[in-house]
Amino acid sequence: MNSQDQFKFSTQVITIPILFVFVIWFVYWVEIRFSLNFTKFGVLPRSLSGLKGIVFSPFIHSDTKHLFNNSIPLVVLTASLVYFYKRVYAEILFFGSILTGLFTWIIAREAYHIGASGVVYLLFSFVFFSGIIKKHYQLIAVSLAVIFLYGSMVWYVLPIKEGISWEGHLSGFIIGLIFAFLYRKRGIVNEKYQFEQTDFDLLFDEEGNFNPPEQEEQPEE
Repeated sequence: MNSQDQFKFSTQVITIPILFVFVIWFVYWVEIRFSLNFTKFGVLPRSLSGLKGIVFSPFIHSDTKHLFNNSIPLVVLTASLVYFYKRVYAEILFFGSILTGLFTWIIAREAYHIGASGVVYLLFSFVFFSGIIKKHYQLIAVSLAVIFLYGSMVWYVLPIKEGISWEGHLSGFIIGLIFAFLYRKRGIVNEKYQFEQTDFDLLFDEEGNFNPPEQEEQPEE
């Protein structure tokens, strides 16, 4: 995909992030409205019944603060993913979320792990490292904006606060880094331009050495 096609705005850049956030808020509303508790659908590590949380946990949140903390970065980072990776954003989001949940299921403490935080860290890590790996100035600008807005998130991949699934954060962060490397040749790429050779270029060989043209011998008068 060339840069001109890549930077054509698509309504998906807005609709996909908003739809994602709408779904997690709707699930929370259903819990409140009907006095339900979906925590049991979260990731329960190393338990067969806990495997269902790999799919369902990103849509389940404990309270409104939990929702607010995830909603804004979800909108910003998902929009960045869709904008720069129009053709592959769906597989990055789907497989990245599944692998994040699976890794959490393997390494996490024995407790129910819920929330879209793992997906947030997946997107944060992917967008940031993708810009660095690809060395593309638009992506680097986004990466710098991401680290400026959400740089403090990095500390939460460590067990520094009680009651937070740092294992889910760490899982998303690692999977995002891996995906940034795997997708380094997909999505937006730097274009290489081929310039026409001029007479000035002919004065130098392939190694850059000066190579003056041979002078034609003038006939004697």
